[in-house]
Amino acid sequence: MRFSYALLPDYPLQDSLASIRLADELGFHACYAADETWHKDLWSLFAVAAGQTRNIRLGPSASPVTLREPTLIAQALATLDELSHGRAEAVLASGNFGLLAQYGIEGMRGRPLSRVKEALGVVRTLLDEGTITRRGEFFSYEGLFTFARPVQEHLPLKLGAMRGPKSFEAAGELADGCHHAMSCTREALTYAVEHVRAGAERAGRDWRSLDLGAWVVFATGPESAPAKEAARSMVGLYASAMPDEQLRRNGVDPGELRPVLDAVRAGDLARGIELTSPEVVERLSIAGTPEECAEAIRTQLVPAGINHVICAITDQTLVRAFTGREVAGVASVDEQLRLIHDVVRPAVG
Repeated sequence: MRFSYALLPDYPLQDSLASIRLADELGFHACYAADETWHKDLWSLFAVAAGQTRNIRLGPSASPVTLREPTLIAQALATLDELSHGRAEAVLASGNFGLLAQYGIEGMRGRPLSRVKEALGVVRTLLDEGTITRRGEFFSYEGLFTFARPVQEHLPLKLGAMRGPKSFEAAGELADGCHHAMSCTREALTYAVEHVRAGAERAGRDWRSLDLGAWVVFATGPESAPAKEAARSMVGLYASAMPDEQLRRNGVDPGELRPVLDAVRAGDLARGIELTSPEVVERLSIAGTPEECAEAIRTQLVPAGINHVICAITDQTLVRAFTGREVAGVASVDEQLRLIHDVVRPAVG
């Protein structure tokens, strides 16, 4: 089981760099960050981090092909790969529907999966060949070339998927893996892995060789209650991006969560947190003591076939930044990275 750190670039940049260095020293597989306008620019951050680390892989999870032109993603990845001596990778997706709405883009219109699949082909071609001529449904080029060349012979490109079977199957068929966000239950993750497997087998590929990642809201610490309260502060915010079918696969009634989402979307975060039940937090996050987190990974993620845990670590700084709440006793990001290394990862095996 691989463990990676999903960073929201909302901390002072020197603090983020220190945490990435620590994750590198502790042997985390990768550090990912959201490629979204809401946060500080991950490409600049990772360009600096590349020179301060040795082994940890770096890249966006996810980069939205609706907002960022795929040839520019390829250019940025190749540049980061050279800076990091071959440690760049990326997760591609259509984009956060809440962010797209702020750009006046209706996320579910315009055949988003078809756009992502075509963008994946564009990025793959430009990375592998350095030039592209293509007349597609969404992207067209005539002899476009770049001097930005990756160090890796094959720079990994994965797809982010959350909704129905076709997105998971596309990842299995076309990409180097799939990162599935916000699902923490065995049922939901089994659904994702089974459809990735179906797509891979249809294409004659070995699904077990793919990166099958679960991106999870994560909080741990010596005391269970503060960690779970920190997760509760963030679950409603993240759940606002989850489709109803994904909520159901995680055992959450969309109707039950509707008042939470309405409050969050109206800007009443305090009310949204108040309405988020412990049961919902249990199903949409991994939180508690390191032993409790390890048990959740062993019983929910491992049996589903997940081979990569991407820990979106929640600490007091994030809770305060997003909600204005103070939750006493929450471990810092660096403390949680050490607990994952010292306790969670050995317990999972």
